[in-house]
Amino acid sequence: MSMPTHFNKMNLNKRNRHTPVLLSLIIFLFVFACTQKKTEEKKLLLPVIGPKTIAANGDTVYHTIKDFSLLNQYKEMISQQTIQNKIYAADFFFATCQSICPVMTSQLARVQQAEKDNPDFLILSHTVNPMHDTAEVLMEYAGKYGALKNKWHFLTGDKKAIYNLAKEDYLVNALQDDGTPEGFIHSEAVLLIDKQRRIRGIYDGTDSLQMNKLIKDISILKTEK
Repeated sequence: MSMPTHFNKMNLNKRNRHTPVLLSLIIFLFVFACTQKKTEEKKLLLPVIGPKTIAANGDTVYHTIKDFSLLNQYKEMISQQTIQNKIYAADFFFATCQSICPVMTSQLARVQQAEKDNPDFLILSHTVNPMHDTAEVLMEYAGKYGALKNKWHFLTGDKKAIYNLAKEDYLVNALQDDGTPEGFIHSEAVLLIDKQRRIRGIYDGTDSLQMNKLIKDISILKTEK
């Protein structure tokens, strides 16, 4: 038994009346979601560097520094607990380096001086020659540059772990290469890491102007909510 024609037309008219409302609602929700995303991005005063993905709920998932465990110049274990809720600068060097390392370490000494009264800031310097750079060697090296205890950690440990940390987490080069005059290759980059363990800046550690920018960006990052 077929339905009366006028009844079908009534149902069709009702659906037609609802369609613009549903479309408007969908458009509103889409615009609202985009606005919220832009608002969240505006809260970031410095860019987040590295690959990122979008989670199922639409949130942006940023690249972060994974858990690690290394020994400092005081033979203390330094790990993700050490940097919890801290902003820090990270670099790679080796104690016998006579090229860029002394320049980078001198520049980081300026950063330490600028942030010496900031309890929420640290410096982590990772050796790329852990076979030679023991805690004792690093203690002597740190002393030459006035490294403060609990402020500037010179780190050593398993070579493979350090090299993987450089490449996969800090996104910089660190490797042994007997073809070079000093036997090692590492980046001159100094990286700024936020309290969520995200990379927020990359600076040339041999350039005083770049390191001035790092100091300025640390202050900016401190104000970010």
